[in-house]
Amino acid sequence: MKKIKISMETNFWATYEIEDPFELINAFFNYCTVDSYKNTLNEIMLFVYKAEVCNKERPGDVFDFHTAVRSFIRGAYLLTFKAKRWKIKDVPEEWQIISQASLNKEEYEDPFLVFEKAFKCKTLEEYEFFLNEIVHVSLSPYKEEFDYDLITPHIYLVKMLDAAQVMSDRGVKKINNKKIDNPE
Repeated sequence: MKKIKISMETNFWATYEIEDPFELINAFFNYCTVDSYKNTLNEIMLFVYKAEVCNKERPGDVFDFHTAVRSFIRGAYLLTFKAKRWKIKDVPEEWQIISQASLNKEEYEDPFLVFEKAFKCKTLEEYEFFLNEIVHVSLSPYKEEFDYDLITPHIYLVKMLDAAQVMSDRGVKKINNKKIDNPE
């Protein structure tokens, strides 16, 4: 099987290139919190539909968000190829519903499902286009009409952020598929 190689371009915000998507998640949440990413995403989405500039005092923050989230999306795409060899460490028997955030019970138990669903729905290129468009338009003082769907990638991006947070909190472990020979 051919190994998928995509640069996650983390050197812009993490100051070094990260190749492992699990390491990217840790660096991503060390760079900023999941709540901060989701708040910024929601703020940008609000300004997409306004004739105002998002974060007029510090537009560079929107650019920083763009570079980090673009890396995250690329890492999330790579995680879809790891789902069969990795799993989330034990799911707590009981948890508060608030810890699931936007995830349903099945997605909370196996966050890899979120990445698989997200990239079945939209391609990596479509998520990157979505991110570029919302950042571009939110930093523009003009109101634009869209003839394509901005809601679906927004919903899946929020779910991917929540799934990555669950992975970061609970950790992952490699599935050992080696067959044990039974000596007689």
